[in-house]
Amino acid sequence: MFSTVRAARLRIARFFALISVIWVAACEPIPVTNSNTSSVNPNDPVTVALLVPGGSGVESDSFLASNLENAARLAISDLNGVQINLRVYNTAASPAQAAAVATQAVNDGAQIILGPLYAEAANAAGVAVANRGVNVLAFSNNTSIAGNNVFVLGATFQNTANRLVSYAQTQGINSHMIVHGDDLQGAVGRDAISSAVRSNGATVAGIASYPMSQQGIISAASGIASQVRSSGAQSVFLTAGINADLPIIATALPEQGINPNTTKMLGLTRWDVAPQALALPGLQGGVFALPDTQMISLFESRYAAAYGQAPHPLAGLAFDGIAAIGALLADGNPEALSFGGLTQAQGFQGTQGVFRLLPDGTNQRALAIAQIQNNQVVIIEPAPRSFAGLGF
Repeated sequence: MFSTVRAARLRIARFFALISVIWVAACEPIPVTNSNTSSVNPNDPVTVALLVPGGSGVESDSFLASNLENAARLAISDLNGVQINLRVYNTAASPAQAAAVATQAVNDGAQIILGPLYAEAANAAGVAVANRGVNVLAFSNNTSIAGNNVFVLGATFQNTANRLVSYAQTQGINSHMIVHGDDLQGAVGRDAISSAVRSNGATVAGIASYPMSQQGIISAASGIASQVRSSGAQSVFLTAGINADLPIIATALPEQGINPNTTKMLGLTRWDVAPQALALPGLQGGVFALPDTQMISLFESRYAAAYGQAPHPLAGLAFDGIAAIGALLADGNPEALSFGGLTQAQGFQGTQGVFRLLPDGTNQRALAIAQIQNNQVVIIEPAPRSFAGLGF
């Protein structure tokens, strides 16, 4: 598995650079109301600014920038009766440049901004145009920057935690032990789970952490197991990632007497992204959440057919942003791009299933519940295809 602290941290870094939009500390967004958002004429072309991380000199940023633009143009090709004038701006993954090009984009006539990617850049862009009546649909998943005129499109731990806690309640599981690594992912995950547990009326039975190394996890496992037993928790809710700490903690806890048949394992991250995880003893019978895989496959196939290669995992966020804008404009509402328009309750169809933007600037994405049974992933509750009957 993992032999050194350095190896574990490198795997964490690579995993989050690819899948998660890196959690970057952001400046505090300034308060602003959205009542001054400019009206649009849905019958005229609407200018959308796409802010991508090109120009940073980093090859991965350039690749992602081109993928985001490709996905946005693919979404535009789907629109019927809606005209979008897409203008692309490079942020160089720099907050200062993001603020400058956001201002330039609005001066050029942009009525809404799609992007940027990194949290600090997205926050800077939002602040720069806060008093111009322009909303920002950022590709970040960092909820600390959400609110005012900034919405985050990225998948959030909070959304996943809410889905899993809600599902657990239907199974009579109301007491959760939160177990997390002592890194940034673990801290953010811990807070998301704690918030979800409490907001759903369940109980946090306890919280335990471990160092981010193989030996550190193994050494901490005995104490964590004792805390799980003494707390009476019905579940162990893990923040661990498959490419880092999950294989170790999911092995160590059963070795310390935690029986996954009686204490359910819940996972904040995707357990299906590495086949070897499916045989881990602690994950048998455990559950995690994942997007609508049929919709993901459909998008990936369309993108590959159009551009000759598979899309970057984050490219679908640009498609989702254009799809949402197009759906709102198609309704003929002159307030389509206002705060109220963007947060309409029925949501939008995206590359990973239905999603909607929430008044606090975060998002809700419909997720399926999956369980590991006999070393295989089984969908036990499919992702909803609409938000009908579901509350915020």
